Amino acid sequence: MFAVVGAIAFSGKAIIVKLAYRHGVDAITLIMYRMLFALPLFALMAWWSSRGRPPLTRRDWLGVAGLGFSGYYLASFLDFAGLAYVSASLERLILYLNPTLVLLLGLFLYGRRISRAQRWGMAISYAGVLLVFGHEATLAGADVAWGTLLVLGSAVSYALYLSYSGELVQRLGALRLVGLATSVACVLCILQFLLLHPLSAAQVAPEVIWLSLLNAIACTAVPVLLVMMAIERIGAGMTAQVGMVGPMSTILMGVWLLGEPFTLWIAAGTVLVVTGIFVFSRGR
Repeated sequence: MFAVVGAIAFSGKAIIVKLAYRHGVDAITLIMYRMLFALPLFALMAWWSSRGRPPLTRRDWLGVAGLGFSGYYLASFLDFAGLAYVSASLERLILYLNPTLVLLLGLFLYGRRISRAQRWGMAISYAGVLLVFGHEATLAGADVAWGTLLVLGSAVSYALYLSYSGELVQRLGALRLVGLATSVACVLCILQFLLLHPLSAAQVAPEVIWLSLLNAIACTAVPVLLVMMAIERIGAGMTAQVGMVGPMSTILMGVWLLGEPFTLWIAAGTVLVVTGIFVFSRGR
């Protein structure tokens, strides 16, 4: 149940971002508000998980800063920017390819082998994304290609975070690392706004404030805790399998709340992506 609710809550982020864009706000301002509201929650998480633990070394802080930049600041910003050009359904399907990107990074960085089942799973899932991308590109043109590149860059940035976080996770613990890295990302997003926008740009519609608060709590901090509690109880593998409800819930919420069309192309692409990731995850 923790894994299911966490996956659905994570998926709701794209819906909230798309709703906020209807009020004339840009990605820099929107992500600033999300991280501003999330910062106290993640700072509390970092403090709670650091009680009675040895202080971080200089090397630890450099690692936390690098992972916070890649895994939460850059990945979040590229994702928010991409959502201005692509549907919530396509965004979620691209991000769902993240395990395959981690594997490809393992191939290039560490020379790890890819099994036959994993190759088949990757081929099926990428075919699904291409199917949905092709359908959207015929309707919306070049903007879809740009948005797809931004969201794919977000997925790659987060895959880099996952690839390099193993050592720090073992040394600091997952909850402490997430709390510290996300706090770093929150500060970076706020500084980005202050550097690129005048303070007057913070004056936005009240709906943007409430949507950002909902995004920070229900779609950022809460699902992080839920997924971690799920991993403690059923393991990372089973949690990832249950997370397959994520793309389905995004599509349903997109149709219900955003009025996005649900076509045969989207249905076929989603089936291919979820099937491919399932086949991929069965490989060693």
